[in-house]
Amino acid sequence: MHAAVLGVVGWSGSGKTTLLEYLIKELARSGKTVNAIKHSHHDVTLEPPHKDSARLRNAGAGQVLLASPFRYAIVQELRSEPEPSLQELLKKLDPADLTLVEGYKWANLSKLEVYRPSLGKPAIYPDDKHIVAVASDVARLDDCPAQITWLNLNLPEDILAWIHHGLVQHRFSQFNEMQ
Repeated sequence: MHAAVLGVVGWSGSGKTTLLEYLIKELARSGKTVNAIKHSHHDVTLEPPHKDSARLRNAGAGQVLLASPFRYAIVQELRSEPEPSLQELLKKLDPADLTLVEGYKWANLSKLEVYRPSLGKPAIYPDDKHIVAVASDVARLDDCPAQITWLNLNLPEDILAWIHHGLVQHRFSQFNEMQ
């Protein structure tokens, strides 16, 4: 039972990760199960090259599972295979009440945009019909369509309340609808 999926998009430096940390902590505190997917355009190094798991990967292992009493991680080498789709990656996660997805601006899923005009970058919502809300440090802009919820980025508790309400009302993308 994978339930709701909500993307969080915005330009680098807008505060996406800080907001996500707060939301995940508070959602978990309220008893919700939360998964997170973070997309990176860069190569990801989980262990330094001289460590055993990296050495095994570099030797040619397709997957390396690194386990400890505190956590485990499975590293899958793509070795010129295409990057898995968001839907494929969602299938690899355990069921949760909400999966928050940072990045994947191009994905067809409900999204919350974190927007700070002071960064000098344009808003994403005018060009993305999947953005259902904007969290910003400025008042609602005149060009923002009425169906988009405008939230105060400086009041993260209001954003949290909007997410709780959205979960109850089933307003976010549903995993089974994304397949």
